[in-house]
Amino acid sequence: MAINSKFEMPVSIYALGGLGEVGKNMYVVEDERNILLFDAGVLFPEQDLPGIDYVIPDFAYLRDNARKIKALFITHGHEDHIGAIPFLVQVVPIPVIYAPPLAAALIRHKLQMMRIKTPVNIVEYDDDTVVKFGTMTISFFAVTHSIPDCYGFCVDTEHGRIVGTGDFKIDLTPIGKQMDLGKIAELGNEGVDLFLSDSTNAEREGYTPSERTVISAINEIFANTNGRLIISTFSSNISRIQQIVEATVNYKRKIIIIGRSMERVVAASRDLGYIKIPDTSIVDVSKSSTLKPEETVVLCTGSQGEPMAALSRIADGTHKDISIIPGDTVVFSSSPIPGNSVGIDRVVNQLTRLGATVLTNSILRNIHSSGHPSQEELKLMLRLVRPKYFMPVHGEYRMLKLHAELASKVGVPLENSFVLKNGETLELRNGRVTRGRSFPVADIYLDGNSTEGMSKAVLTDRRQLNQDGMVAVLIAVDPKKNELLVPIEIYSRGFINWSISNLLPDAEKHINKVLKRHYAEKITTFGEVKTIVKDELEPFFYDKTGRRPMIIPVIMSKGL
Repeated sequence: MAINSKFEMPVSIYALGGLGEVGKNMYVVEDERNILLFDAGVLFPEQDLPGIDYVIPDFAYLRDNARKIKALFITHGHEDHIGAIPFLVQVVPIPVIYAPPLAAALIRHKLQMMRIKTPVNIVEYDDDTVVKFGTMTISFFAVTHSIPDCYGFCVDTEHGRIVGTGDFKIDLTPIGKQMDLGKIAELGNEGVDLFLSDSTNAEREGYTPSERTVISAINEIFANTNGRLIISTFSSNISRIQQIVEATVNYKRKIIIIGRSMERVVAASRDLGYIKIPDTSIVDVSKSSTLKPEETVVLCTGSQGEPMAALSRIADGTHKDISIIPGDTVVFSSSPIPGNSVGIDRVVNQLTRLGATVLTNSILRNIHSSGHPSQEELKLMLRLVRPKYFMPVHGEYRMLKLHAELASKVGVPLENSFVLKNGETLELRNGRVTRGRSFPVADIYLDGNSTEGMSKAVLTDRRQLNQDGMVAVLIAVDPKKNELLVPIEIYSRGFINWSISNLLPDAEKHINKVLKRHYAEKITTFGEVKTIVKDELEPFFYDKTGRRPMIIPVIMSKGL
């Protein structure tokens, strides 16, 4: 590919999310006049983020450079690639979103569900689509993943070619469309300067099993189950859902679909023909009691132990329509995402206590296959593309680093691989890639649908409350006389039980004594009183318990 050296400004490539983490994917290609965005996903919070619904990329840089933004390109419809769109379009003007048909349908539904009033122009693309903005030309190639309509992308610029895989695995017997290995090899033959590739499974040796290997395990479960089947999987795993509904029809059962995301994805996929099931095989959850257990399949969300998902509510006995009965078989057709094992174990134990037989993925029972490439597939992709420079993406640091080491084994010099953080930039100039500038990129924590985000100070307070509880110190004062009206009282929640300890009475005596002494010295401001209370009680409680509860002074003033 010819490179025009007259352009002095390099092309910048960087991530606003997706590096050092599995989720929150958002990658950017920028030149002097244009910014192209690739994906805008969320990261689902782990247990150390109490009360947080989503973590999204930091849009501050995009907001400051909004005039240059030309388009957002979506590689596929998973939440870690489209989930941040409703928040993005409210704070940054996005002229157009290019997305494959299924992803486009899911985005439209998401915007409607969240009542986004900002007009959003969504254009569907396919293998043959070519988009041009100034000196940059964008084209696409089909890849296989766990959801239909998945694509990698190619950006041709005046300084060189950039290729990104999106999420993929090399599945030679996929459920659905084949991966366009020929087009990928053709791009490699023409020359690729910088390659971005999925690193999620870089630690796994060998090949990721084909989705078709799961079919026999699913059919075996259906054949050997006499009672009701409850199957939980990712709502976005369309290939798996199609296998489940096919088995439901073959074994003459009826399917009940519960969970908002599952209902939404199945409806969109049926409209586009990716999931094929007769209307007569689907029964509304409100009519579940009319079916015999041996006639019933419940397809639901909650395979990761999410507290509010359908399966967790069934396990807790709080679902209004479905309850566990002895003889039920519950199938987790997924593997645990790192950090979710505790929640999954809780749900599994509760289901077992209620009399259900619980089946999970294991070496002996292959009821899940990952949608991401293992080491041999990563090396094969690198062999096909043959890039001069490599930037591993979509993974935690150890995954990115290992992916770079794999690349060095198949022809990419280790010094030509760049393991970056979000906000660190590569510059492509006349076919050569070097490190560029960096800029601060923070995680944005969302509680509800607000686009404002949550400060780290609030999160710190929540973690402190979650771990050590809180102590309220009630102080009644007369500001004119500079004295306490009544002795100080202390109450705690989540810290210590008053009835079994003298700690709080001792703390009351201590702080009463300290404040009386300070009031005698004519301390007058409420701010000073709050500071004294915290400075005295924090070390007092830590010395006695080794814990640091949140201390909240509450001052009641006479005459106010």
